[in-house]
Order: sequence, then structure tokens, then C-alpha cells
Amino acid sequence: MQNENKKIIEDLLTSAGISINGNRNWDIRVFNEEFYRRILRDGSLGLGESYMEGWWDCPRLDEFIHRLFEADLEKQIRKNLRLKWQVLKARIFNMQSIKKARKSISRHYDIGNNLFTEMLDPLMVYSCGYWHETNNLARAQENKLGLICQKLDLKPGQKVLDIGCGWGGFSYYAAKHYDVQVVGITISKEQQKIALERCENLPVEIRLQDYRELDEKFDRIVSVGMLEHVGHKNHSSFMKVINRNLKDEGICLLHFIGGNESRYTTDAWIDKYIFPQGLIPSITQIGKAMGNDMILQDLHNFGLYYDKTLMAWHENFKEAWPRLKEYYNNFFYKMWEFYLCSSAAAFRAQRLNLWQLVITKREFPHIYHSVRPKHLTTKELING
Repeated sequence: MQNENKKIIEDLLTSAGISINGNRNWDIRVFNEEFYRRILRDGSLGLGESYMEGWWDCPRLDEFIHRLFEADLEKQIRKNLRLKWQVLKARIFNMQSIKKARKSISRHYDIGNNLFTEMLDPLMVYSCGYWHETNNLARAQENKLGLICQKLDLKPGQKVLDIGCGWGGFSYYAAKHYDVQVVGITISKEQQKIALERCENLPVEIRLQDYRELDEKFDRIVSVGMLEHVGHKNHSSFMKVINRNLKDEGICLLHFIGGNESRYTTDAWIDKYIFPQGLIPSITQIGKAMGNDMILQDLHNFGLYYDKTLMAWHENFKEAWPRLKEYYNNFFYKMWEFYLCSSAAAFRAQRLNLWQLVITKREFPHIYHSVRPKHLTTKELING
């Protein structure tokens, strides 16, 4: 049986141009013969866990997983009963209730600000950068923040809501460069601590608050990297919150990872180790949630930039590991490496997208003019 399992996996990998114990950077080295049965039994969960446990290795993990995606191998491996139950559970139960959302967010974002400080840019922007004409992570993130501000058409004195404000990067940038008042909300205590420090002496309020608890009017609303945590059962509720809190003449921008297919659950390994109860929405799911109340004014996809962003984070993480390893063990290192590299591969294969949606209420009284700067600098963005 073990030889049969090995033959099945070898044939699958060969079809993707991957060899076992080969010499190319994307070839894998297998150290435990139980690896083959585990992959057939547990799919992506078994692949990630066996990597974390040292059963196999690869010089270029991102390239290996990219080739798996390109060959569409996961559809050739049978689905197990646990996955079927996971899909059924996601359809029946609300996995992103307020109580569960707080617990899930804490499991990822409260694991230590030192990790994210080392891995991210100086503003700690934990979302896709805009890499046009730059190879610098900090510049790419400032490009992205400036692009968002232009798309929102920010004006001095406006009141802006930042849903899922993270460590306060956008709130800081918008308040400092555009003279707006910002209310940032997060349900991560660790994020709130740094956001408060970052935005000190600026017209910024950072609240520990769930988006469903909001009931006040804003000129502009932005959400960067938050919609992936909302869950399909709450998409409509999320849009109703936008509609309730946005002024009739207001503009909202949603920046989020989007999938090509409508799903009700996420990858088993990602769900268990990285983003519990997270969900990558499709454009169909978001469009349905918008209904007749919200109008799509603009859609911009630059998902391939997320590949570059994730690999930059990966390099920062590896470089910082000598300083981080006293706080985290080797199991965590392999887990985080697998997360960053597999995510980069998914964007490289265009299994995932990065969408920026500009939406307004039906009462919006103007023609919205889409923004696509060819070259971005903070000075140019601020001056329009």
C-alpha cells in the first residue's frame, strides 16, 4: 500500500513538472515515507502539517506550490469526509459571529507585535502593496495608501471610518497627509496598542469595536484587508453597515482578497493554523450582498502585486528570525514560511486576486471618475 501511495503522488507531481529528491529548486526532498499516505488522506492540511513537522523540504517552497496550483492537482485528490463536514458546518452555522470573530482575530493578530514589526513596512500595512515602478516595500505600501486616498477623493475636514484599521497605517497616512478626521476600529487589542501610539497627536480615534456595532455617519469609509474575515453569512450585514454609516454623497473603498469561485469554507490548513473561520469571497458573493442599496463605481484588480508583497514579507521574516526565534519555536517558523510561500503561489497562479472596489449608495449625486495613476509619489498623490 505504501508503494502504491508513493506511485500516485509521484505521478501527480511528475505531471506538474516536480520530481521527488530531484535537483531543481522546486523539487522536494522527502524524509518520511508516511508523507505519501498523509497527503492522500489529508490533502492540503497534510501537506502543510508534514512540512511543519520536517517530513519534507524544498529549496523554493513558493515555486513548488505554484506548480501544484498551475497543474490543478488538488482537484485530482479525493475529498475526505472531514472536508465535506467542514463545508456543511460553514453553510449551517455562522462561523463569524461577534464572539467567534474576536477569538479568531486574536489567534492571528495577537500572536506578537514584534513579529509583524519585523516583517512589515514601517507603517505596518498588512495588505497588498502597489509596486508600480518600485522594488521597495515601504514605497509600495505608501503608493497603495495614496492610491486609496485618491480613489476616496479625500478633502480636508472630512470624517473617515477605517474598518479593520490594523496597526493604524491608513488612519495615520490619511490624517497626516489629507487633513481628515479618522475613526479606526479593530477587534485586536495588540493592534489597537500600536495604532494608538502611531496616531498620537493626529485627529484619529482608534476604537476596540466590531463593525456591526457602528451607527454614525461618515463622509468616507475604507476597509483594507478586512472583508476576508467577515464570512459569507455576514456579507449582507457588512454591506448594510456600510449603507447605514455612509452619507448619501459619501464614497466607500473596499480593498480585499477575492477568489475566482464562490466558496463557503477556506483551505483546511489556512483555517486551522492561520486565519480561523476566514473566507475569501468571490465577486458574485460581494455583488449579491450589495443588492440594490449599493452601487459599484469602480473595480481594480492588481493581485499579482500580492505575490511580490508576500515574498518581501518572507524575506523580512527570514532575515529577522535570529531576533525572533527566542519568542517562537521552529514549528512556528515552518508554519509561517508555508503560509507566506503558499499564499504567494496562489496569487502567482491567479487563484487569488486583490480587488479594490469603490462603492456608493444609490443616492450618490455625482459621476465617479476612476483613478489609475501611472506613477505614484506621496507628493503627487496629495496634490492630485
